[in-house]
Amino acid sequence: QLVESGGGLVQAGEFLRLSCAASGRTFSTYARAWFRQAPGKEREFVARISGNGGATVYADSVKGRFTISRDNANNTVYLQMNSLKPEDTAVYYCAADSKSFWSLRRAPDYGYWGQGTLVTVSS
Repeated sequence: QLVESGGGLVQAGEFLRLSCAASGRTFSTYARAWFRQAPGKEREFVARISGNGGATVYADSVKGRFTISRDNANNTVYLQMNSLKPEDTAVYYCAADSKSFWSLRRAPDYGYWGQGTLVTVSS
């Protein structure tokens, strides 16, 4: 089970830190990722991190503003979001899967999902 937290309402330029805690199984060797879905739009990739944290990939839209990290001792992954923009408004979902990190490019590639946390950025 994956449970996200940390969403909320902020103004443009501010920051938020999302957390995704895992329970029920150990995800320490699994790739972990963040996706987001804005109203009326498809779910889109935000960032992913390899099992040991040594590799990360970001969507171009968040590169330089967002940072994904993980704490395997606590089975938790984080998304630090700085310089937030109104277009970052969405429900943010965390995901996990055991397949090869470099093959996990799209939402259907992931087998485990959280319920989502809403991030709203006002202008």
